[in-house]
Amino acid sequence: MKEIRIHARAGQGAITTASLLGSAYFLKGMYPYAFPHFGAARMGAPMNAFVRVDNKPVRLRSQIYEPDYIIIVDATLTRGFNCFSGLKEKGIVIFNEKEGVEIPKVDARKKIFVLPANEIAMKTIGRPLGNTALLGAFAAATGEFDLAAVQESIKQRFAGRALEGNLEAAKQGYEFVKNQMKG
Repeated sequence: MKEIRIHARAGQGAITTASLLGSAYFLKGMYPYAFPHFGAARMGAPMNAFVRVDNKPVRLRSQIYEPDYIIIVDATLTRGFNCFSGLKEKGIVIFNEKEGVEIPKVDARKKIFVLPANEIAMKTIGRPLGNTALLGAFAAATGEFDLAAVQESIKQRFAGRALEGNLEAAKQGYEFVKNQMKG
């Protein structure tokens, strides 16, 4: 079983991110289970979304404490929370960079991929919601599935201009990380 934890603030699309991620796994023939966890239910409050995926139905319903992968949608959360807690030994972090926020160090056996997901989103969809860029980056960094699976899950969720922009954001996030891996 693979487990993914997403760190964001309410209103930043973490639930959509988890849903799209689950959909990409489902398209691969896996059994995903995506769910949110809220503290204070207000816009901007720290929250998590989770995805568990396996090749058989997922019955476990608790929060994820030892993820294989972490996606950090809002870098400012690292100032007050240990977003990296429990990350498995060979875990991978997808980190949405933000000016003025220092990127925490991780154990050498773990990998962190930093990308300007909100900047990519501003250029492609006109709003600073970098979730689909982060999903493209996730596909590139983890190899869990290819860019086509991410884009197919986006096609099932969005339409019109939002669809076009999110497809391009995912592609740019994917290419950004692929270029990091080469260098």
